[in-house]
Amino acid sequence: MRVAVVDYAGGNLASAARALQEAARLAGLDADIAITDDPAALRQADRIVLPGQGAFLDCASGLAAVPGLRDAIKDATRAGTPFLGICVGMQLMAERGLEHGETPGFGWIAGEIAPMDVPGLRLPQMGWNELLFTPGAHPLTEGLRAGDHAYFVHSYALRAHGSADVVASTDYGGLVPALVARGNRAGTQFHVEKSQAVGLRILANFLRWTPAPVEPS
Repeated sequence: MRVAVVDYAGGNLASAARALQEAARLAGLDADIAITDDPAALRQADRIVLPGQGAFLDCASGLAAVPGLRDAIKDATRAGTPFLGICVGMQLMAERGLEHGETPGFGWIAGEIAPMDVPGLRLPQMGWNELLFTPGAHPLTEGLRAGDHAYFVHSYALRAHGSADVVASTDYGGLVPALVARGNRAGTQFHVEKSQAVGLRILANFLRWTPAPVEPS
């Protein structure tokens, strides 16, 4: 299995790659994990992972700065390659981001990435928080229990979203989308690579995932 971790100077690439390697080992899967900015490698990959940290605008600009990279991600996922976005990588799946101006996203899920409105609570949300979901509702949560905790670091979140795209939420001054999925494209607002056993289980589920047929986009 060829797993491409997208290199665009916008994420914690080495940590994501190490977590994928460990998840593959624990799941008994033979996986070649490669950090790459080569569009041809993305088109040939069996799985694509897009980490992200920092601002939506910076990550979107980083993708656009590598010729052919954004198109390769779009082409591969349109053809059915499973995709996982992490933190800002998940946010880029939305229609647009509102951090430092309005920036288009991939438009794979409805909604926009906007500042969190959590009166009385600290921003960024930083630390462990529980995941709220219906067990068995999606393959990426297999083996997890509602109330398991994941590690979050963010001040912006998905809003005006479609409820069908939200697999899991967390409660931070109200419900916040924590894991989203549509077709073969999924993303976690939390850092799976920092979420210990829960994160490794989600990554292993992703490596084993056989998604439903891709939706045109």
